Amino acid sequence: MDISIIIPLLNEQESIAELYDWIIVVLQKQGYSYEILFIDDGSTDNSWDIITDISNKDVNVKGIRFLKNFGKSQALHAGFEAVQGNVVITMDADLQDSPEEIPELYRLIHIENFDLISGWKKKRYDSILAKNLPSKVFNAAARKTSGVKLHDFNCGLKAYKNKVVKHIDVHGEMHRYIPVLAKNAGFTNIGEKVVVHQARKYGTTKFGMNRFINGFLDLITIWFMSRFGRRPMHFFGLIGTILFIIGFSFSLYLGIDKLCIDTTGRLIAQRPEFYIALTAMILGTQFFLAGFLGEIVMTTKRNKKRYYIEAKIHL
Repeated sequence: MDISIIIPLLNEQESIAELYDWIIVVLQKQGYSYEILFIDDGSTDNSWDIITDISNKDVNVKGIRFLKNFGKSQALHAGFEAVQGNVVITMDADLQDSPEEIPELYRLIHIENFDLISGWKKKRYDSILAKNLPSKVFNAAARKTSGVKLHDFNCGLKAYKNKVVKHIDVHGEMHRYIPVLAKNAGFTNIGEKVVVHQARKYGTTKFGMNRFINGFLDLITIWFMSRFGRRPMHFFGLIGTILFIIGFSFSLYLGIDKLCIDTTGRLIAQRPEFYIALTAMILGTQFFLAGFLGEIVMTTKRNKKRYYIEAKIHL
């Protein structure tokens, strides 16, 4: 199969059929073998009924329906597990991503041999204060922290080699950082393509300003995981050891001073150095234990389900 297209969605009943028709025109013109996988992330409108009707007419259209809204990352994770195409393309269902980009994205992966191509919405049709300005700040911080030189990390229009999506674990709200996850997994041939961004035609956006706060918190998480995720003791253990040495040194100093130098008769507990030593040793021990527990967690295999599927079509 040439192409798998993954479309996560939430309450997009007005745009699904129109998007499907547009995609089919592009795919059939190019003669690709394909599958289109809609991931209904707990929609409360008629989105699933429309997907079911389309799939009854086209066996290449498949669907996964979540029991409730679990988030875009979980939707992409389910899609990545299910797809079979050599090139995997993700796009949003709101008609802001143009299917006309598909042939060039396919060429860049299949012919130019990129591992991942991320779309860049160079010209956006979003609110400047609500999305454009926060996006620029967010993308600049992501570039600086991750070392991945992309202009638009959060663009929903991306293309991947199949082996990339099978080797990355998208969870929480980490869909914003898929290029970073790919880089951390060893897929370093990452490129970028300027894509057409269109104004939303139906409905309203499902993301608010809180996504940027969450985005920066996730950025800190992924920075830590990329540097110390496989060796948490190197971070927590180092800090813990330094703090413990500082505390122990103060304790040793207080003991020697009390026995050999101090003639005032002050109790050790009356000196501020005592509390510095006590605090440092307690914190050092806690940091060291955190690193030790982190190492245990990292060496223990976990398989916790992060979403629950209510229905599938053609899968």
